Amino acid sequence: MQRSIRAILFDLDGTLIDSAPDLGAAADQMRVARGLPSLPMADYRPFAGSGARGMLRVAFGMQPEDAEFPAMREEFFQNYERRMTQDTTVFDGVADMLARIVAQQLHWGVVTNKSKRFTEPLSRQMALFASAGAVVSGDTTPHAKPHPEPLFEAARRIGVDPQDCVYVGDDERDIIAGRAAGMHTVAAVYGYLGEKQSVAHWEADDVINSPHELLKRLNLA
Repeated sequence: MQRSIRAILFDLDGTLIDSAPDLGAAADQMRVARGLPSLPMADYRPFAGSGARGMLRVAFGMQPEDAEFPAMREEFFQNYERRMTQDTTVFDGVADMLARIVAQQLHWGVVTNKSKRFTEPLSRQMALFASAGAVVSGDTTPHAKPHPEPLFEAARRIGVDPQDCVYVGDDERDIIAGRAAGMHTVAAVYGYLGEKQSVAHWEADDVINSPHELLKRLNLA
């Protein structure tokens, strides 16, 4: 990279933490409560990055435009709220990666479309986030990704220029938002995407297969 780096921002689910087990379990609980057979976690996992929308689509074939969707989404939210960090883990290598970032006296933060209802208690409960300079949720600003405003807000909170930031995420919306904000963009494929899904059309500046690879790309390893 030719530009200076002062801060590295990350998406949350599928990039820093593996929340698929708790998201999937929250939806599967709804199936079982209705007398339907439980589905394997492998069915839910690829759609974990889509939150309630993805989980309800897997569990019930439900779409956001369905009349029952708002009530079902709230039931899902309540289930998830009760077990938010029960089986959620940090991806291998993430803790070491963040420790190296901090040791290099760089700032880091989170920009997610997950609402404050979940990100605030989750970030308090997981020690990983103690050193984060900013945690921006999907409802922190009037816009969510792929709009760049949440990324601008994170840069403001940290006190750096957006062009001095890197944004890492596992969804095309992350790359669109990062590019719109003038940040160096990195697509993380180690989470829910897997190596079989092509991200070339996202036009990210870099693609990484592990957190450690980010350190190498940024010359921090």
